[in-house]
Amino acid sequence: MATIRTRMPPACALPAVTLLLTLLLAACATVPPPRAPTLPTVPWPQHLQRLRAIRGFSLRGRVAANHGNEGFSAGLRWRQRADAADLTLTGPLGFGAAHIQLAGQQLSMTTGKGVHLDGTAAAAQLAATLGFHPPLSSLRYWVLGESDPASGAEHRLDGRQRLAHLQQDGWQIDYDEYTAVQPPSPAQPALWLPRRLTVTRGDLRLKLVINAWQL
Repeated sequence: MATIRTRMPPACALPAVTLLLTLLLAACATVPPPRAPTLPTVPWPQHLQRLRAIRGFSLRGRVAANHGNEGFSAGLRWRQRADAADLTLTGPLGFGAAHIQLAGQQLSMTTGKGVHLDGTAAAAQLAATLGFHPPLSSLRYWVLGESDPASGAEHRLDGRQRLAHLQQDGWQIDYDEYTAVQPPSPAQPALWLPRRLTVTRGDLRLKLVINAWQL
């Protein structure tokens, strides 16, 4: 029977090997997580001016709503171009998906069953599906971290001159987290946009988590 011989490293090499492994393990254990970009704090009027200059955006995330004892959660895709909004809700909503379009004050909706509705019929169906009438015309501003310029509002800023709390038209909006978003032009500096916000009115609570922004 053949004898298999295993060649061991010289004794003098063992400390070096041990030291190398120790350093590698220590390096893996101490690698810090990537840090969020650090943006300079700019005065609120200047930040608001940049937000008001945004004419369109796309976002992807999730929305969850609780109204009394009822609630739902769904995936959200939102594309806004000027006054035209295109939203898709997907998830366990009882109908699979909904496609919502808002052009000015003209609302239309297509359910997961392929039923297309316009105007008051679309608004009624959307309210029946969600359990409330969503303030879509104002939400396009709130989701950016600003108030709807069509009506008065009260707000409170955080330490970095961003909206922390907003009250408008009976709704309260709390901004829990922001993320840095780079505009299309590299010449323009990044700006803070909301990542987590909560919209409440009475016993209605609407939470939005935005995973990806595109300007």
